[in-house]
Amino acid sequence: MNLESPKVKVDKSPEDIFNFLENIKNFESLMPENISKFEVLSDDTFLFALSGMPEITLKKKEVTPPNKIVLGAAGGKIDFSLVGNINKVDEASSEVQLEFSGDFNPMMAMMIKGPIKKFIETLATSIPNSI
Repeated sequence: MNLESPKVKVDKSPEDIFNFLENIKNFESLMPENISKFEVLSDDTFLFALSGMPEITLKKKEVTPPNKIVLGAAGGKIDFSLVGNINKVDEASSEVQLEFSGDFNPMMAMMIKGPIKKFIETLATSIPNSI
């Protein structure tokens, strides 16, 4: 299953956005209002939970400054990734798009597609107001 957030314009350079997203502590400010838990486990790993959902642990898997950050599942039974793509628009602005991909059985995919799409849209649209 592959999902994409809308592209979001941010009035910052790719370097500024990359530096913000590379610091995993900053993801707390991007989370939806229904977050029930957020905990930084290490410099590259954090755990979060949304109300009524199981805890999810994300780990920084790949960084390509200043254009790409890949977070992936850290343990657990489900393997997925969340990719932040940052593209320069001009000297003073950039575009950010988040991509979620995971290998799920059809029943699981049907159940989680809506909530995950809403989640990545919330993360992406929160970036301009958080940096």
